[in-house]
Amino acid sequence: MKADRLVATLLFLQTRGRVTAADVAAELEVSERTARRDLEALASAGVPVYSQRGRGGGWALVGGARTDLTGLTAGEIRALFLVAGPSAVTPELRLALRKLVRALPSTLRAGAEAAARAAVTDDTDWSGSALVAAPQLDALRAAVVDGVQVRLGYGRPGRPPGVRTVDPLGLASKAGVPYLLANTPKGLRTFRLSRVTSVDPTGELVVRPDGFDLPTAWRALAGQMEDRILAATVRARAEPSAEPVLEGLFGGRLRVGQPAADGWLAIEIDGPSPEVVAQQLAGFGARVEVLAPPGARRRMAGLAAELASLYGEHGGAPEHDGAAEHDGAPGHDGAAEHDGAPERKK
Repeated sequence: MKADRLVATLLFLQTRGRVTAADVAAELEVSERTARRDLEALASAGVPVYSQRGRGGGWALVGGARTDLTGLTAGEIRALFLVAGPSAVTPELRLALRKLVRALPSTLRAGAEAAARAAVTDDTDWSGSALVAAPQLDALRAAVVDGVQVRLGYGRPGRPPGVRTVDPLGLASKAGVPYLLANTPKGLRTFRLSRVTSVDPTGELVVRPDGFDLPTAWRALAGQMEDRILAATVRARAEPSAEPVLEGLFGGRLRVGQPAADGWLAIEIDGPSPEVVAQQLAGFGARVEVLAPPGARRRMAGLAAELASLYGEHGGAPEHDGAAEHDGAPGHDGAAEHDGAPERKK
């Protein structure tokens, strides 16, 4: 603790130029006697610190001497603050950045502070939904750093949470979504942190696979996941006006070809299966025509039949002329049956 305090005192001297023992005591939350002893200890250790008595006196570094305790270059410092500055949402990270700023020479400090103000992080998308929180992040981060095995509570959508014992090996972020990479009896697995319900350390040490490297392991597992997500390709044609919406929905999974003679665009979309892609395209109606494979066309036809049955001229909806009669009427559960039907949500 004293070594930490001495370093903090030196950094404070570098920042302020001249300080009193009372200034140091207030900054480090120690007594004036302790602050004075620390300043004297720095001088005894060879640090060019001197004291001046009287009015306007205090402690200062000889000739304004400075010590860069970080070893970072100007470019490295800017890069660090560009990334960490906007994300300094925890007290620990804010404190660490403040300490780092104090350790920098004045020529580098201004650039670091400017970099910290150069960006902002906003986890809410334009639709108004925020990224799902990961309340167990701190506990998992501690388990990874300490190398301690944990009993992990984990639940998937539509299933009750289960508990499994895993060896946490590292944390990764994919498009802003945090994941845990852990060793399990079935090998390396990834766990989405938003689905982790509990973290209980067992006290046992983590067993790391031979030659384990976190970036390499993550790339391999992410590649397998992407292979499953992009296992099928659907070919279709689309009206030009649908292109912006298609790009927003499918992103990099969409490939757009040259317009045909009638102006329509040839498109290809990757997805986990032809049927899933067809379900995602169903909302475009006649603006998108699925061409292949046959499974996608069959799914589109099936969806069209279901919707026609529900909403068509001979479907159930027109028979309830005057919907106000049935809104909330006991026994009329047709709306409840169909709201959020799987075929319409996928």
